[in-house]
Amino acid sequence: MMRIPEEVKTALKMLRESGYEAYMIGGCVRDSILGIPAKDHDITTSALPEQTERVFRDFRVVETGIKHGTVTVLINKMPLEITTYRIDSQYSDNRRPDSVTFTKSLREDTARRDFTMNAVAIDENGDIVDHHGGIEDIKNKLIRCVGEPDLRFREDALRILRAVRFSSKLGFEIEKDTKEAVFRNKELLLNISSERIASELVKLLCGKNARSVIIEYIDVLGVVIPELLPMKGFEQNNIHHIYDVLEHTAAAVENAPAEPVMRLAALFHDIGKPCCYSFKDGQGHFYGHAGTGADMTRIILNRLKFDNYTKDTVTKLVKIHDVQIEERKGAVKRCLNKHTPEIFYMLLDLKRADTLAQAPMCFERLAYLDRIKAIAEEILDGEECFSLKQLEINGRDLIASGIEPGKEIGSILSDILEKVISGELPNERSALLEYAAASRR
Repeated sequence: MMRIPEEVKTALKMLRESGYEAYMIGGCVRDSILGIPAKDHDITTSALPEQTERVFRDFRVVETGIKHGTVTVLINKMPLEITTYRIDSQYSDNRRPDSVTFTKSLREDTARRDFTMNAVAIDENGDIVDHHGGIEDIKNKLIRCVGEPDLRFREDALRILRAVRFSSKLGFEIEKDTKEAVFRNKELLLNISSERIASELVKLLCGKNARSVIIEYIDVLGVVIPELLPMKGFEQNNIHHIYDVLEHTAAAVENAPAEPVMRLAALFHDIGKPCCYSFKDGQGHFYGHAGTGADMTRIILNRLKFDNYTKDTVTKLVKIHDVQIEERKGAVKRCLNKHTPEIFYMLLDLKRADTLAQAPMCFERLAYLDRIKAIAEEILDGEECFSLKQLEINGRDLIASGIEPGKEIGSILSDILEKVISGELPNERSALLEYAAASRR
């Protein structure tokens, strides 16, 4: 049984009792049919925007897209986007209609929508209106354009990437004619803003079907990230790898935690390999690929206008993904100090995903990663010192002991921290001050 939130039922009922048609529509209906909790709830209605505002005059109403017939109504703090049935004119910029014409026909309104699975409407009683076979396509796990696929993609080119994203997220196949149109129109993605591309890319990467989608639709992704294309079919010729670079990358994405930063890091971790390939002693090698990949990653993330945290974190993970961590407490402490615990754990997750995408002979490294993680947890749980801020003394203490302010303070503290990390000194105030004084004699 499809669940309709009470707030949505209230809105639908109020519109109907005022003499208008009204339905819940779009992704919220699709997700409800699939048993997925819906995040946003959209309503389509025969009421004109000003009529909708009158119906909800006792509620807070925001004119979020009045030009295109949309207002947002807040009921019990739940925002509901309510849009008048409309017919779109041509899309000159492959992004949005030049103008819209309001209509009284639900059929005409649903005919402008992207995919059949998103064109199913339902009223407050649970009665479904499906003019385009969306229910059947959901049942068959198919992504199919409403009407002519080429027209739908020319109207809004982002729909090309949305089709691929839905395939990744839902595990649906893209219907044959729609799929052919995806590849035929892929260059239109160049007309879409970087921010919209980035948003769809992240959702695609975090989907449960990301691995197969990356491989199958790499030529589509390559339109907006051409740096990915050289990985396709690039054989590694190395005993540690059973996949080419693209297949290995897709497998790493699948095995990384389904979080934006981790999936992006997995996507880009080996992007530098094709430009760093060499063949020696019967094996393929990729010396320096991590640094090269980090430089490429920074350029890509800047181009797609990701936020600074994402750019910095993903780039760093790509740069250090091949760093070897010795299985010793001192080595783990140095790594925690250099990269912070947050990055350290992300690094271990990326290494695990990378390992699982290699030859089975490499899986023995998984136990090693578990041991490294256990050492880190022992350090953190025991609040053992691995950073300057954890030392029992600071620069003020050294100055108070008679050491002149300046660069020497930092050098002495760094030396003390290294001695504490290596176990040569206890992290005790008196012992550290005594060592500092002795080191200057």
